[in-house]
Amino acid sequence: MSQPIIQLEDVSIFQRDNLVLSNINLLVNPGDFYYLIGKTGSGKSSLMKTLYGDLPLEKGKASIVGFDLGSLKDKDIPFLRRKLGIVFQDFKLLNDRSVNANLEFVLKATGWTDKIKIKNQIEYVLDQVNIKSKGFKMPFELSGGEQQRLAIARALLNNPELILADEPTGNLDPRTSIEVMQVLEEIHAKGTTVLMATHDYSLIIKFNHPTIKCEGGKLFDVVQKKV
Repeated sequence: MSQPIIQLEDVSIFQRDNLVLSNINLLVNPGDFYYLIGKTGSGKSSLMKTLYGDLPLEKGKASIVGFDLGSLKDKDIPFLRRKLGIVFQDFKLLNDRSVNANLEFVLKATGWTDKIKIKNQIEYVLDQVNIKSKGFKMPFELSGGEQQRLAIARALLNNPELILADEPTGNLDPRTSIEVMQVLEEIHAKGTTVLMATHDYSLIIKFNHPTIKCEGGKLFDVVQKKV
């Protein structure tokens, strides 16, 4: 039986000295797609930050893609993040270099050295998000949806086991949100596990996946109504 991608047992999450989430349990298996919902300030981003090593785990047991978050050292974090694809609401692109150069920068920073393999991997991920023809453009020349596709392509560069998407459609109009969501659906269909924090309930209805909710410092499974 395969190991869980994410496993949290009686975890409490803190922002500085403030308790944000307490005694939470979560199990995400390979190939799952979960939505994470909740009001602003409910703890969604703090949970995400704990999962990718930006917030230290102070209480409970937690593992993600084979890493024990309780014993995670600063020197381990780059290796953890190579097994994750992280997608942010505000894209976090390098606006002083082209689409291709944005991706090349990440590959070189994570240890890629072979120029041909770098070129091929960039073409591969841009093809996955349907912007292969945009490689020469600067990020500010792209639409919002194209910028988010580029951010997703960047997240795919190291063939991650898990995509952590933190409000990936938060800055997009409804039509573009659906297009970006379709990209994530295609990636998931190929076997990649996805945990996506979102406020967009129309997407949850349109693209049906299990949903968990942050509320009152706790984590709950959401029973979705059939439509």
